[in-house]
Parts: sequence; C-alpha cells; structure tokens
Amino acid sequence: MDYNSSRKKLVLPEYGRHIQKMVDHALTIEDREERTRFSRAIIGVMGNLFPHLRDVSDFKHKLWDHLAIMADFKLDIDYPYDPPVPENFQAKPDPVAYNQGKMTFKHYGTIVEEMIQEASQMEEGPLKRHLIMLIGNHMKKSLSNWNKDNATDDRILSDIERLSNGKIKIEGEARINDFREFKDTNNNHNRQRKKFIRKNNN
Repeated sequence: MDYNSSRKKLVLPEYGRHIQKMVDHALTIEDREERTRFSRAIIGVMGNLFPHLRDVSDFKHKLWDHLAIMADFKLDIDYPYDPPVPENFQAKPDPVAYNQGKMTFKHYGTIVEEMIQEASQMEEGPLKRHLIMLIGNHMKKSLSNWNKDNATDDRILSDIERLSNGKIKIEGEARINDFREFKDTNNNHNRQRKKFIRKNNN
C-alpha cells in the first residue's frame, strides 16, 4: 500500500499532492518557454482552488511566490513578478519585545495594580470604599481562576494593602462580595422576571 506518510512531505499542503507533482514535472522540462507556459497553467489550476480570493489584492503575486516555494526556488522561468529570495525564508524572525514591567502578582495583572494606586489617592468616603470592593471582587475572580482554595477575603484585603504600599487598610469585618453571588442574583432576577411576564400574559 502507498500511504501519504511514506511519500515526500508536501511543502504547501493546502495545494495538495497533485499540484506538487505538476510543479515537480515543470522542473524536468528542458525548454524554458515550454516550462514557462506549463508554469502558467499550474498557476491557473492553483487559482481555481481558491476562487473566493481572486478579487483579493496581490492574489496572483502570492500564487507565483507559492509556485517558487514549492519548486524549492529552482524553477527557471519568466516570472511576472520578482520571485521570492530563499534567504528571506531562512532568516530567524526578530525577537518579540515583551513588557518588562514588574508585577507583584501576575494573576492580577498590571491594570489591577494601577487601579489600586488610583484608589489609594482618593479621599476617604463611601465612593472610595465602593471602588475598593469592586476591585477586590475582580481580584477574587482572578485569584479563583488561579487558586480556588486560596481566594479568601483576608487574602484579597491583604493583597490590596500590599499593592497600595499600606495606604489602603480596611478595618472591621469587611467582606468582598463573591462574583458568583452576583451571577446567582442575576439568575434569580431573570427567573422572577420571566415568571412575572408569564403570569401577566395569561
């Protein structure tokens, strides 16, 4: 049996093995003009595989580039465009620049730390406390995704105090609303609303 796994690996699998065989055959044609005509026929077949891309800018250019790649850049023909240079495909990509900013807790992210810094500059009052509770709720959700067993109110409040450099200290029996409670409350409201609508429609 002849399996694909035992055959030559396809350079661009999206075109299939028959197109690759046509490209391989083009490399064996000795006459340059005939080889060029045959290559144009290959481009026509390749284009028919993706008719929805015919109106895309530079579509033909990409097909000729793909032909050169499948021929391992050894196809000597009259290209309508400048053929790709092999060295461009061998060069290593530039390293991705990552954010080097320091984060105290990666599971919270930098935005949470910035929000806590802003909250620490606010005047004391109900608005500041409400904002801190909202931030704490978000932190509890993030921490639950990372470590569900450790997402306690004491841990969240301790982290807020640390991230604010001790400027935010919540005294008393402070409790951060669990984000899952909001979900359950919303579900209950939705059920009651639907029940009320059904009752009034009957």
